[in-house]
Amino acid sequence: MDALRHLSDKVAVIGVGNTAYGSFPDTDEYGLAAQAFRSAVAECGIDKNEIDGLLVCRIPYYARMGEVLGIDPRWTMTMPPHGRMSGMGIVEAVLALATGQAKYVALLYANIGRSRRVNYGGDESPSVWDSFGFTSPGAAHAMMFRRHMELYGTTTRQLAEVPVAFRHHGSLTPGAVMKTPFTIDDHENARPIVAPLRLLDYCLINDGAVCMILTTSDRARDARQKPVHISGFGGRDSFKTSAIANFNIGFWNDEVEEAGRQAYEMAGVSHADVDALMCYDNFSPTVLFSLEGLGFCPRGEAGRFVEGGTLRLGGKLPTNTDGGHLSNSYMQGWALNVEAVRQLRGDCGERQVPGAEVIQYVQATPCSRSIIYTRR
Repeated sequence: MDALRHLSDKVAVIGVGNTAYGSFPDTDEYGLAAQAFRSAVAECGIDKNEIDGLLVCRIPYYARMGEVLGIDPRWTMTMPPHGRMSGMGIVEAVLALATGQAKYVALLYANIGRSRRVNYGGDESPSVWDSFGFTSPGAAHAMMFRRHMELYGTTTRQLAEVPVAFRHHGSLTPGAVMKTPFTIDDHENARPIVAPLRLLDYCLINDGAVCMILTTSDRARDARQKPVHISGFGGRDSFKTSAIANFNIGFWNDEVEEAGRQAYEMAGVSHADVDALMCYDNFSPTVLFSLEGLGFCPRGEAGRFVEGGTLRLGGKLPTNTDGGHLSNSYMQGWALNVEAVRQLRGDCGERQVPGAEVIQYVQATPCSRSIIYTRR
């Protein structure tokens, strides 16, 4: 990341917004995205006509989105609908701002998977090639976790620490879809979906939208909200070893390690400086794989690392403090980045991490990405 180190702290987030999460069959992606956009613009105190960059994800048509919002950007990008696009999209926006292609960029994500009854697999994914017959991402992650169990002795009771912690955080988050706490025993007694994963290891599917507004750090000084800087980022794809969708024999450890190393070096921090982690949690095992890849624990040790409430507020590494995909809402990484911003601004009430200064976002997928946010 030496070539990009000069971009550290050059771009900041000045506004974030989101809709309620749930099932909203009376609207669509454009209506939800417009709500989140309105909230983010009001928060940062700029005129919407100053926004000259627009990035959309899981929104059918960028031009229609611009029409609905009433803006005419000079820089526009459409990202594919995959969850791994959140980190990639934020990096693209940073580069657009740093190179003068835009002054203010609005990043919009919307999902209507709940009201449309999207299943993310089966007949909905006819083009997915998988020699094991798994078109369901959950099945592929179940197979990966089974491998982790056999190699390292990881147990499902250790895995349960992840959703139990995140549900506790969801119970403290206004608007979280799932708020009722549960225990490790509740996790173990939940019905299997694809063994060894159970119902509580699977992310939610909800309608909702998220907006982030980014600008250069010099302009951010005039914004209404305290700016949160993007201090580092990194990425590594794993197409050679992940041609089978959502499966990686090495748990994406190498890819996450490389993405994290780049982000740490660019930001001038290490994982020891991280006050809270926002970790892509489409399924509980993804969190264990990410912890090992980033170096918070040795490879194969994540099950033991999370025991005893490590990931809970007040623990060694508070993670997904809004409840994440497992309890807050499945906004495919975007809401986790919003939570990072709110934590650094001190806006999180009961779930606030005291004195948070460095927060990391990570996604362990075939396109692994990591972002370091700071309140420098």
